[in-house]
Amino acid sequence: MILDIISAALILLGGVLSLAAALGLLRFGDLLSRMHASAKPQVLGLLMVAVAIGIQYPTWSTVTTLAIIISFQLVTIPVATHMVGRAGYRTKHLRRSMLYRDELAEAVDRAEARELAWERRRGTGTDPNDG
Repeated sequence: MILDIISAALILLGGVLSLAAALGLLRFGDLLSRMHASAKPQVLGLLMVAVAIGIQYPTWSTVTTLAIIISFQLVTIPVATHMVGRAGYRTKHLRRSMLYRDELAEAVDRAEARELAWERRRGTGTDPNDG
């Protein structure tokens, strides 16, 4: 009975966190806020639901499957969020006024300069890879 109450509470909290992530995607106006809203509560909500399932079905196959699911989520969500953030930054889809310090500007400027130099070499036919 107590495990059922704990599982129900975890599922309810996980659902509320996942709902908060969805509402954050709809309500927040800029890219960085939406990324934060989609990544943080979604992972914690999934973790809570997975723990609740593990409590209800404590078999090795269920627990190992849940561990694999949680591991993949913990690895892929931050990477995906980082990639979306970088793509949004490079395509100018964020409000720079909301940034406290722009640590990425110098790296993006260097990358754009390398791309421009490569395009110039390619246009003149001096690219060593044109073999």
